[in-house]
Amino acid sequence: MGANATTFVPSYTSGEVLTAANLSVTNSGIPVFATTVTRDAAFGGTGEKTLAEGQFAYIEATNTTQYYDGAAWQSVGASALVRVGGGALSGASTTFNSVFSATYDAYKVVLTNLLSSDHTYFQIGGATASYYSCGARVSYSTSTVSGQGGSNLSQFERLGYSAGTNYFGATIEIQNPFLSVETTAQWSFINTNPADGSSMQSGFLDTTASYTSLKIGANSGNLTGTCNIYGYSLS
Repeated sequence: MGANATTFVPSYTSGEVLTAANLSVTNSGIPVFATTVTRDAAFGGTGEKTLAEGQFAYIEATNTTQYYDGAAWQSVGASALVRVGGGALSGASTTFNSVFSATYDAYKVVLTNLLSSDHTYFQIGGATASYYSCGARVSYSTSTVSGQGGSNLSQFERLGYSAGTNYFGATIEIQNPFLSVETTAQWSFINTNPADGSSMQSGFLDTTASYTSLKIGANSGNLTGTCNIYGYSLS
C-alpha cells in the first residue's frame, strides 16, 4: 500500500475536534486505495462518509481514477483495455493469479515472443477436469485447412508452437471467467515452425464455477515468452 493510501473516508460531526491524522486524510485530495475491496470498505461505516454520486477514488492496483455515478464506480478517461496482470513465461507452465474479478466481464490475453517445443495450452483457473470443449480451423502452408478440437478435454489446446527455434505469438479473448456462468473463449495464433500456419479457435467450459487465475503452459518441455492480460472496461 502506497504512502498516500487510506483505509477510510471520514465524516465529521459538528463540534468535533480534528486531529492531525484527520486533517491529513481530508487534505490529501482524491482518496487513494490499494484495491477496489479497500475502496468499498471505506464508505458507510461508523464515522465514514456515505458513498454518493460524485465521489472520486484512485486505485493503486490498476492505476486508475474512478468516480461513483450513483449506481456504480466508473473509470475516468480510461482506455478500453486496462492491464490487470501478466509477466514472463518460464518452465513447463506459468500461472497468473488474481487476474479475473468482478471489475471486468471480458479479458484479452496477448502472448508475445513465444518459444516452445510442443503445443501451447491454457487453463482457466483451477478447471483442470474434463470441462473443456473447443473447435478449430487450422491452415498450414504445407497442407489444406483442417478441423481440430474435441470435448471433455482438460485444457484449451493449440496456441501454436515453434519447435524451440522461431518465435510465435497468440491472442486469447475470454468472457465471464469470474461470473458463475459458462466461460467462453476464442483464440488464434501464428505458427512459424515447423510449418507456417495460423489457427482460429473457440471453446467453452462446461461448468459454472467462478475463476480468478490463468495458466499458460506447454504440453511437453518448457515455454518462454511474455503474457499480458487486459480487462475490457465496462464503460
